[in-house]
Amino acid sequence: MGKDYYAILGVSKNADENEIKKAYRKQALKWHPDRNKDKAELAKTKFQEVGEAFEVLSDKNKRAIYDQYGEEGLKAGPPPSEGPGGAGGGFPGFGGGFPGGGGGHTFTFTSGGPGGGFKSYHPSNADDIFKHFFASFGGGGMGMDDDDDFRGGGGMPGGFSAFGGMPGMSGMGGMGGMGGGRGGGGGFRQAQPQKPPAIKRPLPISLEDLYTGTTKRLKVTRKLRDGATGRPVTTDKILTINVKAGWKAGTKIRFPGEGDELENGQAQDIEFIVEEKPHPVFQREGDNLRMNITLSLVEALTGFSRVIKTLDGRSLNVNNSNSIIHSGQESRVSNEGMPNSKTGRKGDLIIKYTVNFPTSLTPAQKEGIKKVLG
Repeated sequence: MGKDYYAILGVSKNADENEIKKAYRKQALKWHPDRNKDKAELAKTKFQEVGEAFEVLSDKNKRAIYDQYGEEGLKAGPPPSEGPGGAGGGFPGFGGGFPGGGGGHTFTFTSGGPGGGFKSYHPSNADDIFKHFFASFGGGGMGMDDDDDFRGGGGMPGGFSAFGGMPGMSGMGGMGGMGGGRGGGGGFRQAQPQKPPAIKRPLPISLEDLYTGTTKRLKVTRKLRDGATGRPVTTDKILTINVKAGWKAGTKIRFPGEGDELENGQAQDIEFIVEEKPHPVFQREGDNLRMNITLSLVEALTGFSRVIKTLDGRSLNVNNSNSIIHSGQESRVSNEGMPNSKTGRKGDLIIKYTVNFPTSLTPAQKEGIKKVLG
């Protein structure tokens, strides 16, 4: 028994053109392989069947033959007296057929075959049907913005858009070979739909992690549209961010299509923006690090030694015994600052000194200072 195209799309035999288009959109989005990676083979089969059903029922000639003879009659060919189906196959509104198809599927009378028959009808590729259908809404391919610093990876890219193509498809802005078109050039061009705004979230990272680099795994909760009902369904997903040593505050990491799926089928991007967590010792200035050391008056005059714990856990010795340190004076330690994320070179560690003067002196201390310094 042949396929029931009406049942596949979920429409009645009296369904009009708009009902068929609406049903196809719903079923095609539901069974698209990109959306069913966990059941790839089933989705591939269903997706092809849905495309085939739409290709037949959206064409008056094919549909008339199918209604009378079923799938077998359509693919084997009805008697010539019942109508050849003509050479104007393809989808209504496309000027006939697919690019390079010269008017879609052509039914040509031949000798032999059931009832005199004609060349058998062969369904088009489901992806081609899908592209052409959504192109009719005036969309270009859904290319992702790449004007941010970094882009996240993994997961299903982008969302499904009834007005903007499918993720991973090439741009559909100019549909060559589609007959008629606009502007007299034979191309089919319409303005791309406006991309929904990205969901922006802060990403606080410690100075230690920005110094060494690290991997962050974040669980995000998003809303996807159920393919059957269209209702939003809340799901969780883990996104992985490989933090590169030297990233600065304001660095953006974008995950295309990993946000909420909107009613029109488009999915929002998620964009994380790096924030530096405050550090108790170090402050960042570009590729340099800055810190303060407080000295007693004796240390400022006679010398000092300090052990500083660096951001990667090393012990760095800083000392002075050759000169007097004044309050507000600075010294610089080369190659002990932050790494540059592009060059890998490190900045400097800048140390500012604060000298604590005593609040009072005993008479004996005063006399002693006078003897030494007088």
